[in-house]
This record gives sequence, structure tokens and C-alpha cells, in this order.
Amino acid sequence: MAGRVQGKVALVTGGASGIGRGTAERLAEEGAFVVVTDIQDPLGEEVVAGIQKAGGKAEYRHHDVADEDAWIDVIGGIKARHGRLDILVNNAGIGIGGPTLEMTLSDWRRQMAINVDGVFLGVKHGVPLMRESGDGGSIVNISSVAGLKGSQSLAGYCATKGAVRLFTKAVALECANAKDGIRVNSIHPGLIETPIWITVGNAINPGMNEMPDLDAMSAMSVPLGVKGVPADIANGVLWLCTDEARYVTGLELVIDGGLTLR
Repeated sequence: MAGRVQGKVALVTGGASGIGRGTAERLAEEGAFVVVTDIQDPLGEEVVAGIQKAGGKAEYRHHDVADEDAWIDVIGGIKARHGRLDILVNNAGIGIGGPTLEMTLSDWRRQMAINVDGVFLGVKHGVPLMRESGDGGSIVNISSVAGLKGSQSLAGYCATKGAVRLFTKAVALECANAKDGIRVNSIHPGLIETPIWITVGNAINPGMNEMPDLDAMSAMSVPLGVKGVPADIANGVLWLCTDEARYVTGLELVIDGGLTLR
């Protein structure tokens, strides 16, 4: 099946790598014009060039999701160039681990600013443009299995992802009550091969500033026995953004190979 989001305009934050990149590429493959935003400009431009080379449509914008003025600029640019916004994927996030008693307040606030404030600002400034078209829309907030259960040495990260989970449900109700046709859902990835594991892995194994062995970790803790890849999450995002999911809002879609079953 092709063209499942044909003609829609999508914004994917943190789209320069990992899940964001996979999502941007998947939405473009299915016909959306994708606005890729990030602070990693060379990587973001590379993603857009790859999408265009494959025949898709995309553009890149530098974007600090914790900065409200940046959101106003990005959404304003989308309105000026495209006149609408149909899909918003709040994906940008960071992982800062370590024992709670050793975490600095500045690191706590930085993680909250990107992982939680960024999602709030995306909704605050994205929903009005979505409503202007009168065609509804789909917001997908990327949380984590860490937003469903606690994880040692990742208390701050868990707090941010748990906040995204319940914020999503509250906004889903607000949009439903407004009868604006906007659906709001969260996705909770498990052990997915992305760059965030470099910092998260250091929290699990202090001093190891490199990617942990996700294959070994998955074999031990994931019922399906294998790690996930960005495409696994991107396919979930795609479904939530299609008309196939027209009756789905407030959902927490867990994509983790069964990790949370244990």
C-alpha cells in the first residue's frame, strides 16, 4: 500500500537521527511533505537530501524544541509555505541518566525542557494551525517504556516520559471535546537501536561512553529476543497518522517486543 498520507504536511522534531529520521523517511515514502527539524543541522540536511533523492518531499529547519520563539518561527514558516499542518510528531528528546541523588538540577531541568516542554510547545503552537484547515489531524508524542515503569538510574528520564504519556491523554480529551478532529496518541518504544543509547547506556554502565550491546541486552530481557529498529516505531507512527486509525485517540501504543510484559 502506498500513498497512505498522500498530500499531508508533517512536522517531525528530532528528525536528524534515530526514530525521528526513520519516521520522516517513512512518512515521506507514503506521500507526506515532511518538515524535518533538529539542532543537528548537517545530519538534518542529509536526511532531507536522502528523502528528496528517493522521490519524496521534505525540507529542513533548525529548531530547539525547548525554545518557544523557535516554535513560533517553525509553525509560522509552515503556515506561510504550506498553509496547513496535518501531522505533528513530537519526537525530539534526550536521555540523561545516573543516580537521582547525583543528578544536578541543571541536568534535571534540561531534560524536562526538551522532553516535556518541547512536547507541550508543539501542541500549543501546532494545534491552532491544524484546526485552521478544518480537516483534523494527528499528533504523535514519542514517550518510552520508561514512561510506563520505573528504571534504576533513569529516574529523571522516566519522569519526563511519564509526563508525556499523561499529557497526551489529557490533550486527546481536550481535542475530542473541541470536536476539532485532531487525534492525539503516544508511542512507547522499547530497546530500539538509536543514538540515545550512548547516554542512556552510560547510566546503566557508568564510564562506558559508547553504544551498549543492544543485541545482548535484548536477548536477555526482550521476550521476542531481538532489538527494535527505528522503522518499527516509524510504522507505528504512520498507522496513527492514517485514516485507518480514525477512531484512535488517547492510545499508548507500546512497541517493545514484549519488554514490558516482564
